[in-house]
Amino acid sequence: MYLATEVYLVRHGETMFNQLNKVQGWCDSPLTVKGIDDLKRTADALAQVHFDNMYSSDLKRAIDTVHLMKNANIVSKIGKIKKLPEFREVFFGSFEGDDINETWKQVALAAGIGPVDDVQKIINQIGIYKFREATKEADPRHLAENKQELDERMVRAIDVLHDLTKNEKRVLLVSHGDFIKTLAIKYWEKSDGLHDVPFPDNGSVTRGILHDDGKFEIVDYNVNAENL
Repeated sequence: MYLATEVYLVRHGETMFNQLNKVQGWCDSPLTVKGIDDLKRTADALAQVHFDNMYSSDLKRAIDTVHLMKNANIVSKIGKIKKLPEFREVFFGSFEGDDINETWKQVALAAGIGPVDDVQKIINQIGIYKFREATKEADPRHLAENKQELDERMVRAIDVLHDLTKNEKRVLLVSHGDFIKTLAIKYWEKSDGLHDVPFPDNGSVTRGILHDDGKFEIVDYNVNAENL
């Protein structure tokens, strides 16, 4: 018998690539001192929240983050952390590790709007889904995830999590900013499913409910430690 499962989605802490303004999807870089300090505040805020289990993306910045959450929690008995590649960050293909502003210029040119280097301005002009298509088109190897590929992975991620948590009432899962944002566009009650939502902060918590029939909904989005 399946139970409804409360899911605390935590975005990993700030990384070196975040700090250096580099594209970071499936590529990885270590957490910064600031990133660790911010995560400690989140971990302290969740220290007395009981979790039946904790999970993370299989990228190291997420794994390091989940262990900070696990080590600070004083009311949960968590065993080995299961790593879920389905919850990796959005994949940016050939742009991985490149300067982020130069990357967005190329995406904007592929979208036909000129060399704009501000990602939010691009999304505001063409929408989040055309932005995904333009990113794939601009990628010289066309490896970057487009809307369909990302949507299929999100659905698969929820299905995997549903199977894993069938006897768990509350779990914590560390994922990534763009992936959590895209989940919110699809599953948040305050999103119409078409337009962009704010990017979640490093160390923030997004809370969802995974129902016994496999349906997922986000009920709180991008909550920082002081508001937990």
